[in-house]
Amino acid sequence: MQEATPTPQKLLSLSDKRTLVLAATMMATFMAAIESTIVATAMPTIVGDLGDFHLFSWVFAAYLLTQAVSIPIYGRLSDLYGRKPLFYVGAGLFLLGSILGGFAWGMIPLIAFRFIQGLGAGAVQPIAYVIVGDIYTPTERARVQGLLSSMFGISAVIGPAFGGLIVQYLSWSFIFWVNIPIGVIAIIMLAIFFQEPTGGRRHQVDYAGSLLLMIGGGALMTALVQLGHIDWQVVGVLIGVGTVAIAWFIVHERKAAEPILPLRLWRKRELASCNIASLAIGANAISVAGFLPTYVQGVMGYSPTVAGIAFGMTAITWSLAAFVAGTVMIRSSFRTAAMIGGAIITVGSAILALMTPQSGALWAAIGSAVIGVGLGFCNTTYLVAGQAVAEKADRGAATSAILFTRTVGQAVGAALFGAVINIGIVFLDPRLASAADRMLDPKIRSDFSAQDLLTLTTALGDSLRNVYILSALIGIAVLLLGRQLPAHPPRDEA
Repeated sequence: MQEATPTPQKLLSLSDKRTLVLAATMMATFMAAIESTIVATAMPTIVGDLGDFHLFSWVFAAYLLTQAVSIPIYGRLSDLYGRKPLFYVGAGLFLLGSILGGFAWGMIPLIAFRFIQGLGAGAVQPIAYVIVGDIYTPTERARVQGLLSSMFGISAVIGPAFGGLIVQYLSWSFIFWVNIPIGVIAIIMLAIFFQEPTGGRRHQVDYAGSLLLMIGGGALMTALVQLGHIDWQVVGVLIGVGTVAIAWFIVHERKAAEPILPLRLWRKRELASCNIASLAIGANAISVAGFLPTYVQGVMGYSPTVAGIAFGMTAITWSLAAFVAGTVMIRSSFRTAAMIGGAIITVGSAILALMTPQSGALWAAIGSAVIGVGLGFCNTTYLVAGQAVAEKADRGAATSAILFTRTVGQAVGAALFGAVINIGIVFLDPRLASAADRMLDPKIRSDFSAQDLLTLTTALGDSLRNVYILSALIGIAVLLLGRQLPAHPPRDEA
């Protein structure tokens, strides 16, 4: 009798399989994370080719909105139907949107294809985190989740440069197509090496809850993201629709047999703290990504390249700190790691709040780097802590809720900090509202008189300083929320 040929699963040890599954989840996370940074570099070229500049912001908003509102839905469905099927659906949608995006013949079709991409990314990122949570023990999780978190930092560093090279030497279409081989390889690797239990009882999908969450979350997120770009009447309608839909969603979830976002998760003090802290972390992150380049260019007068380097320090230190946070959690506790992160965010924000136009780009880079360390600590710690305190049956929902609130925090932070700046400008120097765009362009900036430039940069600097004062206060809140986490290291399940 001829002996059967051994399969790849039989030839590999459990450790080898886990390593390959981890590699696949890292590839998937990188694929979804780099999409925003790599597209940003190509947008001037894309707009020049397709036109409709007034739709510019929707290329980003379409991706982020659909990703954000679908994250909790995919996370819960993965608890009910398994990780692999939902990952295949999400990765498939992401790759379909990527393929179509490269063939876009206008801005409206491109935005539609970005919606498809976002729906896919909403599954890829949370399920990648949950798969890692399933195959590693809590102690191991504290270390390996840092690897996934580092994908965001790496994508932020290499995405813009890589995007520039593609646009310069190929075509903007390849911005979307470059992810296709990465996604295909990740799908194949998970299909071969990731094994999860199958079968079980039939489940009731909470279709009504999913629809209400998408309507409510989508309306509120659109109002926040597009605040200042659409009429106030439209903003009011969106807020009204979103509030009613979310209120209805909460009432519905209390009665649903298998709710899409179990409200019992919020009854656990530790999980509630993780979600609120993630909201704050998202706001802290956008305070650097959204507003530090404006200070370096508009107030200090440096080039976009220097501003990019100053902001890039956040991504670099974020990635490194994510690894260190795992070690601190294991040797000390969730509480210690979270409070260290909150304290460092507060210090970094204070450094930027003390910045003046004469401080120089190095000061901005130092503040950016310090905040990055704090964000790296907090992002990893609150995620691992949330997975540790959640039941395995709710791990997908718990993970996706934390990622969802972080995304919402970015939108809330952008709107809040933007309002702080606009109010500051009105009080300090109303002329700045019309001059700000010209101050960011080094060539046009030279047309200002020395006195006018000094007056306007001082007003813009003072308005931006308020952002970092508020960010420091949010950092203190993150620190205090850390006190709610367990005062012991990750413990492996019995």
